Amino acid sequence: MEKLTVEDFYKDRRSNFELTLLSGSNGLKRVIESREVQRPSMFLMGWTKGFASERIQILGRTEMSYLQSLTNEKMLAIFDNLLKFDIPCIIISKGIMPPPGMLEISDRKNIPLFSSKLATVDLLNKLSTWLDVKFAPKVYIHGTMVDVYGVGMIYTGKSGIGKSECALDLVERGHRLVADDVIELRKRGDNVLIASGTNLLGHHMEIRGVGIIDIEKLFGVRAIRMQKRVELEVRLVMWEELPDYDRLGLENMTNSFLGVEIPVVTIPVSTGKNLTAISEVIAMNFMLKVYGENPAKSFVEKLNDEIRRKSQLQDYLKEDIE
Repeated sequence: MEKLTVEDFYKDRRSNFELTLLSGSNGLKRVIESREVQRPSMFLMGWTKGFASERIQILGRTEMSYLQSLTNEKMLAIFDNLLKFDIPCIIISKGIMPPPGMLEISDRKNIPLFSSKLATVDLLNKLSTWLDVKFAPKVYIHGTMVDVYGVGMIYTGKSGIGKSECALDLVERGHRLVADDVIELRKRGDNVLIASGTNLLGHHMEIRGVGIIDIEKLFGVRAIRMQKRVELEVRLVMWEELPDYDRLGLENMTNSFLGVEIPVVTIPVSTGKNLTAISEVIAMNFMLKVYGENPAKSFVEKLNDEIRRKSQLQDYLKEDIE
């Protein structure tokens, strides 16, 4: 992943985390190398073994009360010892203002010191969530991502096969575009993929013969989503290039992105085929399976049961010569 600096963090989360940069502005280019966050309570009390200096350090009311209970010299000595380590930055929660000596040490060590008005627990939770997203494994793929009836569907296939046109038709029918052409996939947890567009492309779409269009401005904010969980890959293939395909829908094909297995539906494309209606059916059929209903499997079971019944009847009547 690209380097994540303290400056990136400050610019992105300044408002959400109610951050104020108190000192150490020359250290904003420091790199954040860990997704973990730490409260250095034990360090302040003298236990420095195993101190995780690569983490963002949070000083809450407990830590600040302890420091302020010491003499000024002792407090500053402990804080100076803390900043001897190459930590990315320090955040003091609950809007607690540190004494001037701490600000001076921070400036001298070029380690940013922030104040946040958030409660310590809220700050820890929000910061951990944000870091999890930033440090999540990601990959970029070529395709189109659409939310159809709440199902996140990635359309893949060679250029010019009709992915963008299909997505445009879906948007006109009330569904929502997530990204076109370049999709950013991020892994959350063990088996969740989140798709989003890139900052550069946003919700623009290229329609051959028309050019670049802005879906948000054309159809409004209801036609777009910033991100969506990936639940299906719809693979578009020209009819003549597909030697065989599953006619019953019993085959469970999957494709792996960042180690996450995603179900694949392969659709043969031919002139006049209504990909939009098929896409809506794919989404609804997927939701049926989520709720435990598999129409293809039920049909085959019903068919096999009917064949078995007729076979038994024929065996019974075979010797009946009345």
